[in-house]
Amino acid sequence: MKRFMKLVCALIIVAASFTQTATAQKKVKDSKTTYAKEVLQPYVDNGQLAGAISVFYKDGVQETCCVGYADVEAKRPIKLDNVFMQCSQTKGFCGVTIAKLVEQGKISLDDPVSKYLPEFKELWVQVSEKDGVKTLRKAKNTLTVRMVLNHTGGFPFEASVKRNDVRGGGWSGGAPLRQVAAVAASSPIMFEPGEGELYSNTGIDIGAAIVEVVTGMKWEDYLKQEVLDPLGMKSTSFWPTDKQLKKKIELYAFKKDAPAQWVEEMAWQQRPYNDSHVFASAGAGLWTTAADQLKFYKMLMNLGMGDNGVRILKEETVKSILACTTRPKNMGGYSLGLAAPVNDTENSWFGHGGAWGTNCMVNWHKKQLRLWVIQSAGGPQPWSKEVGKAAEKFFSRSFGSSNVDEYTGRIGTSK
Repeated sequence: MKRFMKLVCALIIVAASFTQTATAQKKVKDSKTTYAKEVLQPYVDNGQLAGAISVFYKDGVQETCCVGYADVEAKRPIKLDNVFMQCSQTKGFCGVTIAKLVEQGKISLDDPVSKYLPEFKELWVQVSEKDGVKTLRKAKNTLTVRMVLNHTGGFPFEASVKRNDVRGGGWSGGAPLRQVAAVAASSPIMFEPGEGELYSNTGIDIGAAIVEVVTGMKWEDYLKQEVLDPLGMKSTSFWPTDKQLKKKIELYAFKKDAPAQWVEEMAWQQRPYNDSHVFASAGAGLWTTAADQLKFYKMLMNLGMGDNGVRILKEETVKSILACTTRPKNMGGYSLGLAAPVNDTENSWFGHGGAWGTNCMVNWHKKQLRLWVIQSAGGPQPWSKEVGKAAEKFFSRSFGSSNVDEYTGRIGTSK
């Protein structure tokens, strides 16, 4: 009898576990609409657009459009599982790792950066430059964690250790995060910390270096452990495999009234993409897929809860330091590695774009998301306004009330 009861209990536990997982999984319904494809297909047909992915999501209903090719010459269709370079969208991933440590009480956004990286104790501001000679003065303000994450620290776009490429190109893989931070600390900054804004990969890299000090882990390893793996983002990495790269979304320069032109590589990101010369950078450089990106941005849209039921951040954490600006007044909207509104309202969106044309923005109030994937090496994008109108049609349409709060009754995994 005792053995029978133990068996029954075991079966109940397994069944409960299965039910919790199934309940936690966010169901997505096909909208049956083709708004994006209708406006994009003509550009694919005339060759101006190689290929693109568009996703519109509204409270459980989704329009997914994969139109054109990842590789035009090979006639390889573009798909959700094709890897691509998301460039500066990497910044939001750093913001999430910082946010995790803030909610755990291990970091305060108003902590001096020098608390974790002593080399930032003394900084010098560049006042002027004439005939190659720079005039400097000692910085008066204390550089804080929030400043390096919201681009108000005064740092240049890239540190010199990443700009100087012996092969004559540009970034080309970068340098270790701690080295980037050390070089940035010994170089002039452009204005008093907190008194201006300058978009900077360097600042975000400094934030990642702080994560390394606090956790005792490489930033990319902490990111994988605490964000990527829990969300099931198996195709996201700084070092895509050779197999993944064979199916990557190729780069194309778009021409006015002419077919898009294939581009082998960009000067700031040179081949090979996955060997020892590539270093993780929190400012840019993370490879991903549209399928993986959706997991990350839906987590932000759902205020820290992944579609698989795994909680990455507390709701209040996302609301307070990711979905709204962390900058001083009159300095525009930017939070921690994410473009965010100054005043968070029900119509507010936050997210980020990347240099090759990618973008994803979410509205947590209305549970809406808009994702765009393309690998653009420059040139006009005449379809942009039409895609915007397609999005308006989707978000203004009523899909009924059957999708109301499909998370009701969930039991998520705590992180």
